[in-house]
Amino acid sequence: MNIREAKEQIERAVSIYLEKDSYGNYRIPTQRQRPVFLLGAPGIGKTAIMEQIAQEMNLALVSYSMTHHTRQSALGLPFISHKNYGGTEFDVSEYTMSEIIASVYETMEKTGKAEGILFLDEINCVSETLAPSMLQFLQYKTFGKHRVPAGWVVATAGNPPQFNRSVREFDVVTMDRMKVLEVEADYETWRQYAVNRGIHGSVITYLDIKKNDFYVIENTVDGKSYVTARGWEDLSETIYLYEENGYAVDEILVGQYLRNKRICREFSAYYDLYQKYKKDYRVQQILSGQTDADVLRRAKEAGFDERISLIGLLLDAIQIEIRENVECEDTLRLQLQTLKEIKQALADRNPENILKILREKWESLELEITREDEANALSDTERREYQTVIQALNRDEKAIRMSGTARPEEAFDLIRNRFDCEVAQMKKVRAEISEKLSNLFRFVEKTFGAGNEMLILVTDLTVNRNSALFISRCSCREYEKYNKKFQIYERQQEIEDAMESLQLNL
Repeated sequence: MNIREAKEQIERAVSIYLEKDSYGNYRIPTQRQRPVFLLGAPGIGKTAIMEQIAQEMNLALVSYSMTHHTRQSALGLPFISHKNYGGTEFDVSEYTMSEIIASVYETMEKTGKAEGILFLDEINCVSETLAPSMLQFLQYKTFGKHRVPAGWVVATAGNPPQFNRSVREFDVVTMDRMKVLEVEADYETWRQYAVNRGIHGSVITYLDIKKNDFYVIENTVDGKSYVTARGWEDLSETIYLYEENGYAVDEILVGQYLRNKRICREFSAYYDLYQKYKKDYRVQQILSGQTDADVLRRAKEAGFDERISLIGLLLDAIQIEIRENVECEDTLRLQLQTLKEIKQALADRNPENILKILREKWESLELEITREDEANALSDTERREYQTVIQALNRDEKAIRMSGTARPEEAFDLIRNRFDCEVAQMKKVRAEISEKLSNLFRFVEKTFGAGNEMLILVTDLTVNRNSALFISRCSCREYEKYNKKFQIYERQQEIEDAMESLQLNL
């Protein structure tokens, strides 16, 4: 199965494991809750999907790599305990709490979340001294005498033996205690993730052209040669920062992430070409509706690879603007609740109460960030939104203090005026982006018609959460026209239904 299918299976497993009866008991007892075992090649996103699941299901997440654990750290350290049985004194060997189990309790304490996921990576690479204890853990969720708290689902992952020399093959007795999900690298599935993640356009368009280069592990005369999904994503983040700082993205840099000489060389050459296209096609002019005849003629005469690159460039440019606008609106929505609370406080006729609300609000958001960090459940987008709101509330508090106003109505007006200005600016930018989006559709329609280029445009706008949300908020007539024509939603549902049917038949 691909990583998306694996994610769905894990989400369903976690959901039923945490389902309770009318008395508050978990419907599937702990000992019958088989740990999930994700088995797949390195770098395909096994760890990433566990983080996504925890964030989306609002669960805490504790992650450990079992390659780093000895028997003592996993099971606890021995100590002598004095016992009295029937009037006779005995010295008994006991163990301190497992470091892993202790981390779960600490996370519960810091986050206030009673339920979560304990994710153990590289579980089939445990040390020889720890291996015998794994069977007991997989069956009873205990390390030594200490049990994983109820409400915590155990998920594990590992690589097949051909990818890792340290792997020990589990026997049938061990495997029969887990839900085994064998995961394979799949570009189309990863591409949906990449579009939402904001992976650099040069990476996505290169892989659209050369899908076979997405995931490669080979044995060569020089040793292992490999390119993984993790490598592409890490390279993407580095490219963005290199571009911001004016550093050259060259073969030396690319080779640090793509450990295959041919793919490294070809992607480096493609990146240079991608940058050339950006200058030649004058992307911002196209989005502003000012396409000149030369650009239009070149686009029409371009080959398939160049057309794919151009669509990627246009999408890359507008998606960045869309994401920033959507996040801006979301942060304003968060601030609106604070404004409502402050308005209610006006009845107290005390400006200090307004300052108190501002202070309490940003302190609660800072605490929320800390708690979600402890739970490994805070997405990058949520972090940016929280931090933006905190900065705005801080500015409001300083503005009120500096104004020296003694009237609560004036203090409220200061905040409301700042908020209204930001809302107006957000709406102004949103209207500009809407016009650019319409210009983008008109350019693609005029240049390529309703062919594959238009299909790629509509599909990527649909798959990307931010652009889908943006269009739902302000609408786009051209998008609706082609979305209906291509029946994107209907096709996606048909595919999902067909897959579900196949799984049932198996």
